[in-house]
Amino acid sequence: MKTRLMRIYIVILFLGIGALGLRAGTVNVCADCPVKTIKEGIRQAQAGDVVLIGSGLYAEGNIVVDKPLTLRGVNYPVIDGQLTEEAFTITADSVTIEGLKIQNSGHNQLKDLAAIRVQRTKGYIIRSNILLNSYFGIYLEYAGAGEVYGNTIIGQAVTEANAGNAIHAWYVQGVNISHNFLKGHRDGIYLEFVTHSFIHDNHSTGNVRYGLHYMFSNDDAYYCNTFDHNGAGVAVMFSKRIVMTDNYFEHNWGRASYGLLLKEITDADIARNAFVSNTVGIMLEGASRIRYQNNQFKSNGWAVQVTGGCEDNNFIANNFLSNALDLVINGRLNSNTFDGNYWSEYNGYDLDRDGRGDVPHRPVKLFSYIISQSPESIILLRSFFVDLLNFSEKVSPALTPDNVLDNMPLMEEAQWAVGSRR
Repeated sequence: MKTRLMRIYIVILFLGIGALGLRAGTVNVCADCPVKTIKEGIRQAQAGDVVLIGSGLYAEGNIVVDKPLTLRGVNYPVIDGQLTEEAFTITADSVTIEGLKIQNSGHNQLKDLAAIRVQRTKGYIIRSNILLNSYFGIYLEYAGAGEVYGNTIIGQAVTEANAGNAIHAWYVQGVNISHNFLKGHRDGIYLEFVTHSFIHDNHSTGNVRYGLHYMFSNDDAYYCNTFDHNGAGVAVMFSKRIVMTDNYFEHNWGRASYGLLLKEITDADIARNAFVSNTVGIMLEGASRIRYQNNQFKSNGWAVQVTGGCEDNNFIANNFLSNALDLVINGRLNSNTFDGNYWSEYNGYDLDRDGRGDVPHRPVKLFSYIISQSPESIILLRSFFVDLLNFSEKVSPALTPDNVLDNMPLMEEAQWAVGSRR
């Protein structure tokens, strides 16, 4: 009986979709058309129609899409908000906006104006648009499942206080954000109270604060993204069960800059990421029960910095290559494990040839403790005096945690597919 009802339901569903397709029409908007403005095109369109916007300049703003429509640009028509208005506000389900060039939407720190705002809807698709010089690029609020795909969003942010985010999601569930290029905003992507969402294949670069920023968001995943030349790469704060895999964190430099900042998060997986030439590869603060596996830390200032409240983290099969300092742990207590990693500074031996060193590696150096107390001492990093200090601490630990050891250091780099897309 259930099978028969399911078949009837599927037939009705496809008939309904087919009927909607038959009803769908096209409203043409252009300078030489009977309909010359986008607002008028939306007013005349019926639910399910395509509003086809011809090339040219449309000095329009406050365009409200209040019915299920597809707004499609031809040769990237320009919608100019003249720095005073929000360009598009979507208030209906199942709206698609694609192929538009939207520029100069309003800049207002009190109203959080955006080029495209999605408001309490689902089924939205924002695809292949170019957004220039907007305060917020795409703003999702109280939204359900939808897609933000293949957009180029470039701002002119100089300071955090006078800039919005390229993609901003607030109380959103099930959004898929992928293949976007994001530059010149406060954060490339900002997520607050966002759940069951996927962030992948984006390039976030040159943003003032973070390339990607999570706040109070659970059960999400981000993967195959590149975060470079931002104030810091990614910050994940006050969140749970975030999967972070196959990302690049590169050239995020500054006095307080990180490839990845983890603050008050638990139960996460961090795998197959590359941290290259960052001030700090990963900074942990109040981060617990996280598995770090098959990551590569190369040419960073600090590869991993662990501060207070970090417990039961496991580092497995990671490569630590030519970092100024591989590991910094503040405090003597430690419940984290570091067994089975490759350390380019390890100088032990493998007599039984099982691929693992026969003597443990101590990755925390005395000089890292000195730097944490007196940052100016960094100028002595490559001196003979520092080498002598580190050797003496290695022989007889007094100030560094004596149980921070890799008991099975790898003799060769761990191999996996990180970097395969470059």
